[in-house]
Amino acid sequence: MAAGETVIEYVGELISMAEAIARHPHDPQDPNHTFYFQLDDERVIDAVRDGNDSKWINHSCRPNCEPEEVDGRIFIKTRRPVFRGEELTFDYGLVSDEPMSEALRARYACRCGARKCRGTMLASP
Repeated sequence: MAAGETVIEYVGELISMAEAIARHPHDPQDPNHTFYFQLDDERVIDAVRDGNDSKWINHSCRPNCEPEEVDGRIFIKTRRPVFRGEELTFDYGLVSDEPMSEALRARYACRCGARKCRGTMLASP
């Protein structure tokens, strides 16, 4: 795939942030793993319900894809050429209301293996 191509739309049930908080966690055994994509402070896509394969795209600190919002919809697009068999990834850039700490970073540990891995899926400060 060439750079800039749309790979897939991130779909699911559009819910409020309040509903996302009420549903959390989807899996009590792994409470920090969700299939949420936060659009803004009020709206979240919950891919557990009515989602597609986009929910399986992993995080990387050196991603080959990126999300793009168009009219409240999220499209995953390639950042660079992506070759057959290459895993699709994007930077989750997670945001937390908690102050940044080593414990918080560890809770959202990254294992992407990139040479310049941040060590966390949280957004860079």
